[in-house]
Amino acid sequence: MKFTKMHGLGNDFIVIAGEEALPADAGTLAAKLCSRFFGIGADGLVYILPSDKADFMMRIINSDGSEAEQCGNAIRCAAKYIYDNGLVDTGKKEIAIETIGAGAQRVQLHVKDGKAETVRVDMGEPVLEGLKVPTTVDRNPVVEHPVSADGRDFRFTAVSMGNPHCVIFVEDAVHFDLHTWGPKLEVHPLFPKKINVEFATVRSRDRIDMRVWERGAGPTLACGTGACATLVASVLNGYADRSAVVSLKGGDLHIEWSEADNHVYMTGPAEEVFQGTVNIS
Repeated sequence: MKFTKMHGLGNDFIVIAGEEALPADAGTLAAKLCSRFFGIGADGLVYILPSDKADFMMRIINSDGSEAEQCGNAIRCAAKYIYDNGLVDTGKKEIAIETIGAGAQRVQLHVKDGKAETVRVDMGEPVLEGLKVPTTVDRNPVVEHPVSADGRDFRFTAVSMGNPHCVIFVEDAVHFDLHTWGPKLEVHPLFPKKINVEFATVRSRDRIDMRVWERGAGPTLACGTGACATLVASVLNGYADRSAVVSLKGGDLHIEWSEADNHVYMTGPAEEVFQGTVNIS
């Protein structure tokens, strides 16, 4: 099987194109290939598939074999792959990519020297109703709601960007003990489909530090939907303006929550690392 290794700010993926549908063994294959020691190594497996609703469909399988509804870094990688490999006309700088969690999303390509350099994604409207995120909290929005894990109390703001997030504001996100508290909160009973956990520190009205524990993948260097959720949560709490840079361990993303259409827009890079062939028998 041919593949391309790609990343968005260090959130890395094995990208596969040419299949007509998601293979039945995609979960098993993802767990095998994404292993850092026994496989290619990645946070997830990304399939670029045909779509009857958009130019293409993207399916994301996490490194633990579970499927993610959406992934902001993966959709930028998919868009770059589609453009750079000539799957659309080179004059087409905007494409639509279908996801199972957020429907068809519009993607704008910023091209340099014939290659997509940065990608701007219309991530759609944030979902703020607690039961739809989903959480077990029947509020809209869920802002600074208490949650306790292993004797420690936190307060979270819940946002869905096609996948569920809880954003927790802390004094120092960069040095926060992500590995201890991320996995405990991911599986907390308040979150019936588990949750992506973001720890954030607002440095100014237009700059936010964030670290993430991703549902099904653990700690990653970046999370695009998490950056979007963090900006939305920061606005809901009155901490930040509607346009800000979210600084992740792997780099920066520019996030805007538009007042005009209530959509969240994400702009950032995507890069190809290498191409290869792997025996999957």
